[in-house]
Amino acid sequence: MNATTYAADIAKNVFQVHWVDPLSGEIGRKKLLRAKFCEFFASRQPARIVMEACGGAHHWGRTFQAMGHMVELLPARQVRAFVWGNKDDAADARAIWMAAQHSDIRRVPVKTVDQQAVQFLHRTRAHWVSLRTATVNLLRSMLYEFGVLLPQGKTCGLKALTEQRAALDARLPAPVLRLIDAQIQVLREMDRQVQAVEAEMALVQKQSETARRLRAVPGIGLLGATALAAMLGKDGRAWRNAREFACCLGLVPKHTGTGGKVQMGGISKRGDPYLRTILISGARCVMAHLKNPPDWIVKLQTRRPPNVAAVAIANKLARMAWAIVARGCDYDQRWSASPSSPGVAG
Repeated sequence: MNATTYAADIAKNVFQVHWVDPLSGEIGRKKLLRAKFCEFFASRQPARIVMEACGGAHHWGRTFQAMGHMVELLPARQVRAFVWGNKDDAADARAIWMAAQHSDIRRVPVKTVDQQAVQFLHRTRAHWVSLRTATVNLLRSMLYEFGVLLPQGKTCGLKALTEQRAALDARLPAPVLRLIDAQIQVLREMDRQVQAVEAEMALVQKQSETARRLRAVPGIGLLGATALAAMLGKDGRAWRNAREFACCLGLVPKHTGTGGKVQMGGISKRGDPYLRTILISGARCVMAHLKNPPDWIVKLQTRRPPNVAAVAIANKLARMAWAIVARGCDYDQRWSASPSSPGVAG
């Protein structure tokens, strides 16, 4: 394989490539249109191509891997520290090349088409849920101007609206009533969209052995199983151990230190906030509804506040998910760690 490292800044329509010839040390820079980007690397010997893990990066990564190149994706936040002077496409490409020389920056694995398809389902569902919440809030605020107070929550609010409909017909103007009816129809359509996406997720779970195994873990439901399967891939090899996976989700304390003194704070909240939210919500369900919780959960709840306990359980769920995927094993509730056996949490 060619020893040259090419750093590509993939902007919207104009891409910038930066490289250094390993023999002469000559610096190369080239600006390419989107239509010429693939053609440029198709004419090159197999080499190392580095990009930021941003929009479209996984598509280009799969394309270049099919050509025989080795592709690495770097977290955009860590690349930003290598930008010198004014920020432009050429400076960004040079910063990517500089960051690629540091092996301690964790690489982002190139996702497959199936992984991105599942993530698209999750983003679509989150989009509809967000719009549904905004619509309910709009309806509540609109009625509040007429002295009508709806209870919190979509289900409770719509139920109260139905029960009070006769009184509202007598109090509210006709245009407002028509708007209310229109908003209710929109909410029903959003409910159908959410249910359709969840049906697709259920189909994905049936077809995915990884998602099926993850679904067996208490606290990991349909959303968590499919989202974790899409992120971890087939073997979770992008993370060295379970602790590193939990760290990348922001489920560990952040710390600051100087002069040998280290102070621990709240959770770092790094990584994917969507997946972190799902795991913490699953942890709360475990705390509230699990009939026979393990002893460590019971002891944790007695000595820690509820929010701290929920994050700790979410951390454990993330570790178990990585172990199940990395080792290709099923969830075993009776499993317990021992000095002679590898930890299920890594």
